Amino acid sequence: MKPVLPIFAFATLFALLGTPAHAQEVKAGDLVITQAWSRATPSGAKIAGGYLTVENKGGAPDKLVGGSGDNIGKVEIHEMAMKNGVMTMRPLDKGLPIEPGKTVKLAPGGYHLMLMDLKQPFKQGDKVPVTLEFEKAGKVTLSLDVQGVGAQGPAGADHSGHMGMKHDHSGMKK
Repeated sequence: MKPVLPIFAFATLFALLGTPAHAQEVKAGDLVITQAWSRATPSGAKIAGGYLTVENKGGAPDKLVGGSGDNIGKVEIHEMAMKNGVMTMRPLDKGLPIEPGKTVKLAPGGYHLMLMDLKQPFKQGDKVPVTLEFEKAGKVTLSLDVQGVGAQGPAGADHSGHMGMKHDHSGMKK
């Protein structure tokens, strides 16, 4: 009976660590929203960024025009861009267009949700409810999965197709 316990423990550990996190998929009209996330904020921080992917599966353009949240005083859509060697950030007062058949990614260093006047800090592991407003698709509520302070993307993916696994071959013998 003793060999069963280590096998069970290994299987349980593999099940917990070996499966990728499944991001929430939310639909609003012809729009499909996935990979909604944010970063943990330091105590006392009043702003955070929100990131997600929006795919327009319809035949007409739409536009992300705003948002709201119970823990968030104000939600704006912002763009970061390099201009003359300087990183700039500006609100998109007219919203973010989502053309038919296209996917728009809100990510660090580019388009993002600016979440302002936070009522409490975001903690890693939290799910922060946010209501997004689209010009045509209307309002849709989803949750931002809060990652660590320095996260570069949602849990379960590292943007290279390896589902978050890091490969370090520096200690391998040849």
